[in-house]
Amino acid sequence: MFYIQTMKPVVLKPLYHKEAECIGIYFEKDALLQSILQKQAGVRWSRTHQCWYVPLSKTNYENLAKTLKGKAELKVDELRKYLVEKNEMKASVIQKTNVNRLVTVSKNKQDTRQKKEGYVTQRLSKENTEALQKFKQMLVIKSYSPSTIRTYTNEFVQFLNTIKEKPAKDFSATRIKDYMQYCFEKLHLSENTLHSRINALKFFYEQVLKQEKFFWEIPRPKKPEILPKVISKERIADLINSIENVKHRTIIMLTYACGLRVSEVVSLKVKDIDGQRKTIFIRKAKGKKDRVVSLNPNMLIMLREYYKKYQPKDYLFEGQFENEHISERSMQQVIQRAKRKAGIKQDGSMHMLRHSFATHLLDKGIDVVFIQKLLGHNNIKTTLRYLHVTNKDLVHILSPLEDIDALLKKK
Repeated sequence: MFYIQTMKPVVLKPLYHKEAECIGIYFEKDALLQSILQKQAGVRWSRTHQCWYVPLSKTNYENLAKTLKGKAELKVDELRKYLVEKNEMKASVIQKTNVNRLVTVSKNKQDTRQKKEGYVTQRLSKENTEALQKFKQMLVIKSYSPSTIRTYTNEFVQFLNTIKEKPAKDFSATRIKDYMQYCFEKLHLSENTLHSRINALKFFYEQVLKQEKFFWEIPRPKKPEILPKVISKERIADLINSIENVKHRTIIMLTYACGLRVSEVVSLKVKDIDGQRKTIFIRKAKGKKDRVVSLNPNMLIMLREYYKKYQPKDYLFEGQFENEHISERSMQQVIQRAKRKAGIKQDGSMHMLRHSFATHLLDKGIDVVFIQKLLGHNNIKTTLRYLHVTNKDLVHILSPLEDIDALLKKK
């Protein structure tokens, strides 16, 4: 027979303290809960109100919820009611403003939304506005990824902003060439940006307007050959050791251990981990391709320890809100903090872990075709880039300086 211990209630209320909005934390005297709160950054004791408190913010609330999860029963009705009434008051103030103000607010909201999506439109003609709508509709219908839709839309909008009132559908291949020359010589766009803009325009003319072979006459700029950013195994260890948060540490380790993209690791679900077969199922990765990667036994142990601590339900690495995973942006911030703490000066984001994974496997003599499968590359040429950064064969090559070292005068 199991004995189930009920968790003590902790009530969160709105609190105005020291001329600032706060979250008041109320509960019956409990040494364990008091000890937990004392260790939580930002939580203080108010003698005036005889309660613990933190400044009112979304981040502080989420930190409290995470800290007390599984240790107390949170009651937030009064806090939620206060926030709802506060938002209603703000909405009421906006409604009382004049019509011009409302138009300005609406335009600002539209601009903010467009900036969030990666583009801002200037005043477009009716024809070009319709062209943009058809362009975005076709991207959605063809099931392009959200990131590709944002990139293509941004590049197409830049084109529309430049041509202004001139209908995009009337442009010939010759005029597109002139436009691309303008982008390179006047706007000084990088080769990668030029490629993205050509891809967007190619999609519009060939997929939306159905002008086949429209871009056969338009040459593409040569892309610079940029080597993958890689750090040594020792620096990877320093990076991991610098992270104290168990969730962040597990994500970083898993990303390196399996060579995952940041988008792949943050969107993993609990059901994707197969402990019996020691594999991870990566669903709908880049190019909407599924793949299976092997799971190191030590990494599996780490995942089991993480699971016991956090008890995730759906997503393996849960985010701040219910039914959402941790964001890619959060993990990019985590790795930059970890690099600074570990004293790593090399450039690189979360993708550096994937590059390092592939390079270190090459250093160990693993066949490049096998690495291609693990990374999920369509083209072997993509994987062969890592041959330029591996030191597997380079360490055995002696510099000509070694041959004349004995002849050099020591100073």
